[in-house]
Amino acid sequence: MAKLYVVGIGPGGKEHMTQKALETIKRSDVIVGYTFYIELINDFLEGKKVISTGMKGELERCKAAIEEVKNGFDTCIISTGDPGLYGMAGPILEMADGIEVEVIPGVSAAFCGASELGAPIMHDFCTISLSDLLTPWELIEKRLDLAAEADFVIALYNPKSMGRQTQIERAVEIIKRHKKGSTPVGLIKNAGREGNEKRVYTLDTIDFDFIDMMTVVVIGNSKTYINNDKIITPRGYSI
Repeated sequence: MAKLYVVGIGPGGKEHMTQKALETIKRSDVIVGYTFYIELINDFLEGKKVISTGMKGELERCKAAIEEVKNGFDTCIISTGDPGLYGMAGPILEMADGIEVEVIPGVSAAFCGASELGAPIMHDFCTISLSDLLTPWELIEKRLDLAAEADFVIALYNPKSMGRQTQIERAVEIIKRHKKGSTPVGLIKNAGREGNEKRVYTLDTIDFDFIDMMTVVVIGNSKTYINNDKIITPRGYSI
């Protein structure tokens, strides 16, 4: 019986893909994904049927993947990072009826970016997407406020797009209600893949012009500090 695999390919660089993700892609008959994600794994697609769609085609891709499995083909639908974090695992499991599904985890951009910055998420942290396509902006603001008040390290996904230029500035404004302006901030563009670039700032000095849709913003907690351009959030050990 054919099976549907929901695979996390990591942040995009092949060196950050898990062995299981690679093996699953190689043995699948059909690969389904967002056009940009498909390009990231192009080396592994020879001889396979490839189905890709552009932005906002998530449900279309899910339906196509499910249909391929029902037609008897082992099918892999891919997400960057981990498929259970803003990825395809949720909608696939909600839509799949009568077919076998396996979720293959992947390295998220937050973890990959954190490793490039140092150790900024050594303690409790949360991820918040600034995209309001599926979540009301009022709810996003509430989550930002409460996460900052609780002193979480915060990783911001989807901080800016062509249609959302000022939300990141508003997010920082909200966070600064509870965090000092000296709180370290790490910006990682294209974490773990070609075009990678990182910068270290504070909430007071952050360069908003550097940020785009491919950037993850990591904001420290009250104990986070910068040491030789590395951001460190202490776990609490006596060192």
